[in-house]
Amino acid sequence: MATVTAPAPRLALPGVLRHRAAHKLLLLALAAAILVPLANAHWSSGSWPHALTVDLSGPLGRANDWIIDNRDSSPLFLYFFGYISNAVVLSVRAVYLVLLAAGWAGVTAFGALVAWRVAGIRLAIGTGVAFLACGLLGMWVPTMQTLALMVIAVLTSVVVGTLLGLAGGLSERTDRALRPVLDTMQVLPAFAYLLPVVLVFGIGVPAAVLATVVYAAPPMARLTTLGLRNADPEVLEAVDSLGATGRQRLLTARLPLARKQLLLGLNQTIMMALSMAVIASVIGAGGLGDRVYQALASVDVGAALAAGIPIVLLAVVLDRVTAAAGEQSDESAGEPGSTLRPWLYALGATVAVAVAARLAGALDWPSGWTLNIAEPVNRVVDWMTAHLYSGVPYLGGTADWAGHFTTWVLDPVRDGLQWLPWWSVLLIVAALAWVIGTWRTALTAVLAMAAIGVLGVWKPSLDTLSQVLAAVAVTLVLGFATGIAAARSDRVERALRPVLDVCQTMPQFVYLIPVVALFGVGRAPAVAAAVVYALPAVVRITTQGLRQVDPAALESARSLGATSAQQLRQIQLPLARPALLLAVNQGVVLVLAVVIIGGLVGGGALGYDAVFGLAQGDLATGLVAGAAIVCLGLMLDRVTQPTERRTKKGA
Repeated sequence: MATVTAPAPRLALPGVLRHRAAHKLLLLALAAAILVPLANAHWSSGSWPHALTVDLSGPLGRANDWIIDNRDSSPLFLYFFGYISNAVVLSVRAVYLVLLAAGWAGVTAFGALVAWRVAGIRLAIGTGVAFLACGLLGMWVPTMQTLALMVIAVLTSVVVGTLLGLAGGLSERTDRALRPVLDTMQVLPAFAYLLPVVLVFGIGVPAAVLATVVYAAPPMARLTTLGLRNADPEVLEAVDSLGATGRQRLLTARLPLARKQLLLGLNQTIMMALSMAVIASVIGAGGLGDRVYQALASVDVGAALAAGIPIVLLAVVLDRVTAAAGEQSDESAGEPGSTLRPWLYALGATVAVAVAARLAGALDWPSGWTLNIAEPVNRVVDWMTAHLYSGVPYLGGTADWAGHFTTWVLDPVRDGLQWLPWWSVLLIVAALAWVIGTWRTALTAVLAMAAIGVLGVWKPSLDTLSQVLAAVAVTLVLGFATGIAAARSDRVERALRPVLDVCQTMPQFVYLIPVVALFGVGRAPAVAAAVVYALPAVVRITTQGLRQVDPAALESARSLGATSAQQLRQIQLPLARPALLLAVNQGVVLVLAVVIIGGLVGGGALGYDAVFGLAQGDLATGLVAGAAIVCLGLMLDRVTQPTERRTKKGA
């Protein structure tokens, strides 16, 4: 009788090795085992090899000289850029003259009436109080200058952003092509492109408007694309069944369905434009930003705050009005004349109030109705510097905290990154990006990091990266904790909202001097400024993500006896993972946006190079530093945002 032999048992792989991420890391380790010895054989230095760098100072210097030599004679400047410059100047001047003609009473009445029609009586009162506060602080004329500049900048940004968004929303190929362009526009520090803008347009309003458009247009483009792509397919199918053309389909279905996203894009564009008010003053924008910049040049925190508060008030009012417009019902939006009628009423009332004020001789803000807050604010800052900078019992002073943070966190992270061989940094970037995404994600991240070395700024970029990592870590710890508290309590969220508004809209230059006064000059105050700027976005996204978790899932967990902590840890946080990852991404982007501020207060590295390039007119230094910051932002974006696999091959 023949015996049947059992098949040999198959060798079972450990659970870790069966994971897809382990397969990716094994393949990466195999590639590293082949490529690293070859790299060491040719370039044994731990830092980026000099042979792999490209010197751009020559070409950029020649471009700089050509622009200077031909700016007053070339037809390109005379008949193209010159016409653009004149159109911008005339538009801003026209808006400014209209605001002055309306007078303080007319402008306040117009703002309050529009807010009342859009959002109700409470916001109308708040809007009126905000405009009156600008006058009480003695900043009425600078506020009108800034408002005129922002009107033209926002309108231009909306037009440009909408056109780009339409192109991206209607074509997948165009969307893929525009995405890196929009990333560059949003991440490239303003100081990096202020110099070429000034070279082309000169110092003044046109350069300030163009710089603001470059920074403020991407949110409008992204949200327009998002709104068009997320339109209800059933509605679009119904429109197609009626024989609508492509143009009719866009105007009657896709754009109305994207109304909320379009208004959110307008909201974000306004906020971005106002955040550029101070930076634009560096190149002659005037208005509130110029007052802030002059006050900071003389280390006058009180005067800087007096000019910064109107910027915050404008931002908060415009944020609330546009947000309320986005929340209006679709029925009211579709009524004939529902959009035009309130503007006509507000315009008629404004004209009536302006005429009455002119007849009464009260167009200008009365000089006796001003409140000087500079002196008491400066006394408070002096007291904080004298009592909190050092010598606080048991706790030490803020200078000690900054020193400890630099010694225990910033220095080890920077030294560790710069100690690593250049190829190991690329491997770490590739591993992180490939584990959470696809090989395309990893390749993009590695190429972005390698481009930094090719530009010849490897060490300063790693220094900047250490500051960004430290700032992002502090921001995420504080932001997630605060966002969780706000999501679990309506009272906490209401209390935090005005604080977050102030932190997000107050120009960084305003709180820069108190930060330096408390923490000294160096990399620690640069990190503190970045944390203050990035924290509100992380808190808001975290709060919104946790609040949007399916209530049925929470109810099911409660019925099984789960505690509040267990619901948070096992239900809310896992289900809110996309929002939390978006919070991480936005934290990285916003921290990078403030890296220039770090250069102004001793942060050094790329931020200093960008500021130095603008101050000295060195196009090569400024643009190379700006390009390196863009590459850092692209790399960090790829390693913090998981990429969905579209096909099995793409995995």
